Amino acid sequence: MDLITVDFETYYDKDFSLSKITTEEYIRSRLFEVIGVGIKVNNEPTAWASGTHEQTSKYLHKFDWDNAMVVAHNTLFDGAILKWRFDINPKMWADTMCMSRALRGVEVGHSLMAVAKHYGAGVKGTEVLAAKGKRREDFSREEISRYGDYCINDVELTHKLFKRMVRGFPAQELRIIDKTLRMFIDTTLDLDLGLLEEHLSDTKERKERLLQEARVDKDSLMSNPKFAGLLIELGVEPPKKISATTGEETFAFAKTDEGFKALQEHENVAVQTLVAARLGNKSTLEETRTQRFIDIAKRGNLPVPIQYYAAHTGRWGGTDKINLQNLPSRGANGKKLKSSIIAPEGYKLIDCDSSQIEARVLAWLAGQDDLTTAFANGEDVYKQMATKIYGANREEDVTKDQRFVGKTTILGAGYGMGAVRFQDQLASFGFDMDIDEARRVIRVYRDSNWKISHLWREAQNVLKALYYGNSAPLGLKGVLQVDPGKGGVLLPSGLYLRYPELQAEQEERGLQFTYKTREGPKKIYGGKVVENVCQAIARCIIGEQMLKIPKEYKVVLTVHDSIVCCVPETEVSDAQVSIEKCMRWIPEWAEGLPLDCESGVGDSYGDCE
Repeated sequence: MDLITVDFETYYDKDFSLSKITTEEYIRSRLFEVIGVGIKVNNEPTAWASGTHEQTSKYLHKFDWDNAMVVAHNTLFDGAILKWRFDINPKMWADTMCMSRALRGVEVGHSLMAVAKHYGAGVKGTEVLAAKGKRREDFSREEISRYGDYCINDVELTHKLFKRMVRGFPAQELRIIDKTLRMFIDTTLDLDLGLLEEHLSDTKERKERLLQEARVDKDSLMSNPKFAGLLIELGVEPPKKISATTGEETFAFAKTDEGFKALQEHENVAVQTLVAARLGNKSTLEETRTQRFIDIAKRGNLPVPIQYYAAHTGRWGGTDKINLQNLPSRGANGKKLKSSIIAPEGYKLIDCDSSQIEARVLAWLAGQDDLTTAFANGEDVYKQMATKIYGANREEDVTKDQRFVGKTTILGAGYGMGAVRFQDQLASFGFDMDIDEARRVIRVYRDSNWKISHLWREAQNVLKALYYGNSAPLGLKGVLQVDPGKGGVLLPSGLYLRYPELQAEQEERGLQFTYKTREGPKKIYGGKVVENVCQAIARCIIGEQMLKIPKEYKVVLTVHDSIVCCVPETEVSDAQVSIEKCMRWIPEWAEGLPLDCESGVGDSYGDCE
């Protein structure tokens, strides 16, 4: 397989650029123009070509793309140009930006300039700055030649970085990068324009009605205590942070606070409306996202922008201003966006979700064999937890509310959650529990699952070991490896879960740890390490399962622990069986882990639930 390194130089101006609009809108725009392209085949010298669209297309089609891996730095962009503008679809896509995220972590920059500097690969030029606002015909021969040299340098840097990073890079992760990029580049899904326009109108009317009914004035919006009260009335625990000036806990209501930003994407439109009003925004996220879907529908079908290795734990995330990882799913109105994502004619969507994968991984990794066996036997572990909490003699005696508490305990208390947070979590679901009862429930969980509690302590010792440059055990033998030289934990994928610039301070409770993030130092402790590790292992499993799904069943989306495939409607039954089999498949390194899944079929993504 040939390695073809690609870099496109395209027209941009102060308003028409990737900093102002999405990749999808930019490439599909009538303003879009290729100024030139740099191509490097294997280790041959990079060639620069600049011409009309027809000339560029003719030049590009000379290469053997069917037997090539194409690499770029931000292949979401260059790959989409190749596919959408020139109908070129290579055998495999690769991306040095994606690889950098996996190798260096998400807390550092991954621009070509930053990555080249980190690896000592060379220096990125600045000629692109002089191209602002210039069409191809506006360049003199000398200017286009200099621009070509700039592009050639970018191609050489990208090629050099790929060669350096691919050494030891897990082969299956390269395939996962390819699968992820294809969701965006090789578009499949359609959008229901009529449903979207109806939803936009309903959302605007509902927002106005909510504000009127709430009788919210400016004073209530801008007062932190009053705004917190409004959120609590909606069943939302106000986000908090430690003040940098006072060192005390305060509300995290600044527009840059992660907790507050998350409320802009809350599934309850009333919460979105309040947050938007406080920020002075004219539209809620629901409105802007629906309008963005409408605009995409008018230009073509839906490219699915999923960012590879978006999170600290390696999980995927949303990008290109469309976060498909958190589309609302509750209620008729909440599901409208999901229902607007439809399969092409003659096809169906199958959404297969890995059942309770984090809770299963936790029990298995900790050696909590009774819970692991219960999962494996398909028993109702939520009812079993409820019987221990409430002293019921039989599972049949457990009420619906008691089972809900058991479920919340199993899914929430496994990472060291204390009574106050547990009480708050229940309150966010509309369930009241006094603090003494919350303490009792947490105590029952920890006593019943003492090996999980032991895993938290083991993880706390891992932090100490990493800080002092030592190794330490973590969980089931042979699954994870603590590597102080890499500053983190080696995962089954062959990549690392890192805690960069780990720091420690002695407090009354012992050593307290922080590590470096883009937002500043972040607290880390045993329970949180266990949560990180379990999420990372779950992601490793989902990634491997994704690769096992047959080629004829195209993966079009992944959200958290689910995989969505587009299949011919004549093959739905066989496809559903095959996909579920893949989602129950257990990697060799995860022997004994009881995996399960459930799936749904529909004409739209929303119908699959």
